Amino acid sequence: MARECFGLCYSAFTGGSQLGTFNAPTYPKFMNGPHPGGSPTPWGDRNADNCNPYDINAIPNTGVTRYYDWTVTNMTMAPDGVELAMLVANGAFPGETIEANWGDWIEVKVTNGLTVEGTAIHWHGQLQIGTPYMDGTPGVTQCPIAPGKTFVYRFRASLYGTSWWHGHYSAQYVNGLSGATVIHGPASDNNYDIDLGPVLLSDWFHDYENNLIEDIFYATPSGNPHFPPQSDNMLINGKNNYPCQNTTLPCTPNAGLATFKFETGKTHRLRLINHAAEALLFFSIDGYTMTVIANDFVPIEPYETDLVQMGVGQRTDVLVTGKDNAQESVYMRVTEGPSGIGPAGQTGCSLNTGVSIAAKAAIYYQSADTTLLPNTTSAINGSRYLFPQNCGNTPLTSTVPSYAMAVKQPDKVLPFLMTGNYNGTGAFVWYMNNITFFGDYNDPILYEAKLGNTDNFTTQRQVYDMGNSTVLRLILTSVGFPASHPMHIHGHNMQILAEGVGSWDGTTIVNPSNPMRRDTQIIRPNGYLVVQIELNNPGVWAFHCHVAWHISEGMNINILEQPAGIEKEMELPYVMAQTCRDWADWTGGHVVPQIDSGL
Repeated sequence: MARECFGLCYSAFTGGSQLGTFNAPTYPKFMNGPHPGGSPTPWGDRNADNCNPYDINAIPNTGVTRYYDWTVTNMTMAPDGVELAMLVANGAFPGETIEANWGDWIEVKVTNGLTVEGTAIHWHGQLQIGTPYMDGTPGVTQCPIAPGKTFVYRFRASLYGTSWWHGHYSAQYVNGLSGATVIHGPASDNNYDIDLGPVLLSDWFHDYENNLIEDIFYATPSGNPHFPPQSDNMLINGKNNYPCQNTTLPCTPNAGLATFKFETGKTHRLRLINHAAEALLFFSIDGYTMTVIANDFVPIEPYETDLVQMGVGQRTDVLVTGKDNAQESVYMRVTEGPSGIGPAGQTGCSLNTGVSIAAKAAIYYQSADTTLLPNTTSAINGSRYLFPQNCGNTPLTSTVPSYAMAVKQPDKVLPFLMTGNYNGTGAFVWYMNNITFFGDYNDPILYEAKLGNTDNFTTQRQVYDMGNSTVLRLILTSVGFPASHPMHIHGHNMQILAEGVGSWDGTTIVNPSNPMRRDTQIIRPNGYLVVQIELNNPGVWAFHCHVAWHISEGMNINILEQPAGIEKEMELPYVMAQTCRDWADWTGGHVVPQIDSGL
């Protein structure tokens, strides 16, 4: 249950979360549960190489449910020392980590303790096979949870690895409504000793999300009438310091850095998560090389690097082997680089004030003096953070999934031109094929599909009916405003066929016998991205840029998959309609200030 908090909570600087403290838990390789046939693991003889993770019959049938109970409230907290109104679940930032075994069911009871707005929670990367109404996208798969009401999400952990959950009602997660997800399963490299768990990385803004959204719609490079939102700070597991002389808000210096424990000679697993609003992030550990073993929910053939790049919504699991000095301490660090608003040749991929563009966390070995901060420095050359050459993901040639899946011939191809411009009201919006998405909280698209009303969607709802198609190829081309876009798909992992600057040549596919798969992939500024999915998961699935501002400004389409199956075979639980009745009752007496797309 959420605890009462008036003014600044005693836990303001720890966020009410143990993540990033010496009390943070380490994670087992699996949780308690049944072991089929006496197998040493809950997933039996399945491994990352031999099991098709998208075959529903291959998912372990554990029969186990993991339960969570959250209340969403406003609280005043200060993750970096600057006091802010935040949106949190159970009084914690980052929010509670969901933990389960592959194949378990997850049940989360969410009570909306807010008084002036709805809420909904999205379970990022979960396929929602058979439960598309639990995806948590208001106006697409459900009505929002009305103030004072409760909704129980129930879905199966059909994929394994590292992910996160977050508010999907407008930009609520930007103010704290997010947390990690750890699903135990096979790994492409299981030779690690200690799982340190989630390392949540983000930009941070000293303002409330509604004000930031207003800024994005009426922003200009000159700041007349607004500058676009520029991040004030960076956080690791919800922690960092901020120079208080740079703010007029109540501020406490030296709020505290996140801390981690290493052991000499041991190999540690770190689960990196970019839960930022806008920033493309660069992660490193001073003097160390990391072995990458997974991207999003996809185990990959391990490769080594000293720098991990991640767009919003992306995850990367890395292994780091400890050195032999038990008294050592070192910094891990994350940065977004210099601001994208700056002199030519010296700009980065994201927007910030320039005051605090990086966060550090202290790693201490078992005999290190924890009263002293590390004194290590980064060897990463600053040119590796610059626009435009670094505003993308690691080359596709380096990321090879452990389980091979060849590219199929598509029977449906959709090209999209992605542009940004000012609309007739003077607001800046993003377009996909000259249309900007705007959702209807009172009328979810999935419910209309269940009723068979698939021909009556307004243009701005951006619904693409796949009919009986079985394989969809999406060809995205971004032109004009030079921004990168981490494109996230719900209900699927995408095969990433090609990406680069300019336009696709129409033929080149990187590693067609086994291209990279993931649920979020960056399209570079003025670049192209070609992805493909198999249409085997009936539902309505959003496909959008995960920069919070860009989805607020309408960069989203909705893929209507197997509409006949939805209408004739899918049963929507009664609670879905009740949630809409509750929302309709509340909105009948309250004005809903939907100032953005709704997502």
